[in-house]
Amino acid sequence: MATHKITTVDQLHTYLYAAMQLEHATIPPYLTALYSLHPSRNPDASHVIRTVVVEEMLHLTLAANILNAVGGTPDLTAADFIPTYPACLPDGETDFQVSRRAFSRDAVQTFLDIERPAEAPHEDKRVVSRDPDSGPHLPASYAVSYAMSGMRYWSIGEFYEEIRRGLVHLHQQMGDALFCGDRERQAGPENYYSGGGDLTAVTDLASAIEAIRLISEQGEGLRGGIYDSAHELSHEHRFEQLMLGRYYQPGDRAGNPTGPVLHVDWDAVYPVKTDVTIDDFPEGSELRTAAIDFNQRYAEFLAFLTQTFNGAPQRLADAVIEMLCLRDGMQQLMRNPIPGQEGVNGGPTFEVARLREKVAS
Repeated sequence: MATHKITTVDQLHTYLYAAMQLEHATIPPYLTALYSLHPSRNPDASHVIRTVVVEEMLHLTLAANILNAVGGTPDLTAADFIPTYPACLPDGETDFQVSRRAFSRDAVQTFLDIERPAEAPHEDKRVVSRDPDSGPHLPASYAVSYAMSGMRYWSIGEFYEEIRRGLVHLHQQMGDALFCGDRERQAGPENYYSGGGDLTAVTDLASAIEAIRLISEQGEGLRGGIYDSAHELSHEHRFEQLMLGRYYQPGDRAGNPTGPVLHVDWDAVYPVKTDVTIDDFPEGSELRTAAIDFNQRYAEFLAFLTQTFNGAPQRLADAVIEMLCLRDGMQQLMRNPIPGQEGVNGGPTFEVARLREKVAS
């Protein structure tokens, strides 16, 4: 018999905060790949990645909606919100690394791994021992329940399944009192920028489960298909198009797109250093200054999102536009070689926590 690992509202809040961390954690790698593409040289690849990034913002907002609905407080400014890259995610019995890297076949393969959550073969495998030597994990990859130190979920899909079960379990105990949050904090379709999928306001158990379903379905598709229930191509199969060099069209089967050719110039890419950090840039260099300035702007973006999720949902469209406007600062870094390091260029480091350390010192 399955045991409920989420048995209190506080535990549910912890899981939902980890879900927000997870949905955001894909954004720096996706943005790095997107803006490492030479402008105007890869319009097809740019469109595919940009569409997914915008939908990841949708998923982040859905997770915030659920957290708000059950009385939590979204905070994207917490010191631990952005992970250290490379970070590990589970894929069954093994792990894979997620890095901030230039657009490449390896980068796209990682994106496929992210968006292709595996289902545990049976109930007893939903939570497995975590390899202590595998490196830092994103919070949602391990069992964040207080009693399960040293364990991790089989996959991100199983992590979300645990949230679904926790919601059902707590609703059975508490009824609709579980959904005690201020409904004015809920972001709905009228607040969203653009892209596939509907933004669901969460006010009860049914809408909370619908939000979880949408997050999972947009990643991997509906019941193994290539489209979700809104007839939008899943993230997994959007990225697969890049590897196969052809668009999917209605009626296609997974792995066999028959639509127009999708042109990818794998060489028209800035050679961004993988998982670049501030320490890679010499003291006093223009690149170091530009990287710190970008991190400050990204911190302001996360603060703006935090305000949006805490009572100003009408600002969500502006937040999505602000995210896409980060391009200029990112490409300023990516166009320039790192002094003293042959063959690699700079890039955004997303080290927002280091800004706080500097202020504290």
